[in-house]
Amino acid sequence: MTAFPKTSALMKRGTEFLGSEYAILCGAMSWVSERGLVSAISNAGGFGVIACGAMTPELLDTEIAATKALTAKPFGVNLITMHPQLFNLIEVCKKHGVTHVVLAGGIPPKGSVEAIKEFGAKVIVFAPTLALAKKLLRSGGDALVVEGMEAGGHIGPVSTSVLAQEFLPELSEDHLVFVAGGIGRGEAIAGYLEMGAVGVQLGTRFACATESIAHPNFKKAFFRANARDAVASVQVDPRLPVIPVRALKNKGTEEFTAKQREVAAMLDSEGLEMMEAQLQIEHYWAGALRRAVIDGDVENGSLMAGQSVGMVKEEEPVADIIAQLMSQCEAALDRR
Repeated sequence: MTAFPKTSALMKRGTEFLGSEYAILCGAMSWVSERGLVSAISNAGGFGVIACGAMTPELLDTEIAATKALTAKPFGVNLITMHPQLFNLIEVCKKHGVTHVVLAGGIPPKGSVEAIKEFGAKVIVFAPTLALAKKLLRSGGDALVVEGMEAGGHIGPVSTSVLAQEFLPELSEDHLVFVAGGIGRGEAIAGYLEMGAVGVQLGTRFACATESIAHPNFKKAFFRANARDAVASVQVDPRLPVIPVRALKNKGTEEFTAKQREVAAMLDSEGLEMMEAQLQIEHYWAGALRRAVIDGDVENGSLMAGQSVGMVKEEEPVADIIAQLMSQCEAALDRR
């Protein structure tokens, strides 16, 4: 028997796929989604995901081993497709028998999906359009995350509610689709499950959990913020296709605009290649995030947050957050 029978029934395909009690994924947040938070989420019945971000293979190796020491429950690893050592990172996942690999940040390079599936892991992909979603699922993606622009971090241009209406009727019967972006309460989860999603992904809601290593200053900035404080970055140069990033507005968001101008100038004067230009931007974000999350510099660092930040009011244990979400979802389904 489960305490949440209606929710569990709608999440059944998702929980069977993930191997977790609840089909609630934690979005991979660089510097935040590390061993402590990931293991806490998995131990509480959700599905934690390590944010590899700009980690070297050696660092990822250490992080996976440390997470396995803290939980016997399943968890995943999020890899950025443009990482120059992507295939080395996949080998690290293979070494540890990682069960689920999330590929984010662009179209997976040739051979990467096959390399992951070769050692028996499941591949979770992101897609901003329905056509690309179908292509990635045909090419070996086992599940899809549909993430709307309300999310924190790197975002697309379309809202979660519109994407859900577009993707779920077309895909949910034959494929596993998780919905993400701006989800802060269980009532929203109920709606997406009823539309055909097999589960959801949340990041912002977990960023300030008791088990999160984020600096107290970082957490306080979240507690003070409301939805309209989480703004998308501006693209300065059309030749530099920088994926917009949603974060709390501060000096750091202004500095990012200056960084884009600097990289654009290097494209002009130094013949910088586009891939290298984009990597420079990614490294900027990794450093800016670290300043905020680890050092507590909330003025100059990057406070990546989704628009659900207004629902984050205090530090809470991960288990309590998941229990609240499941209770709210079940109550909403009961009222139907």
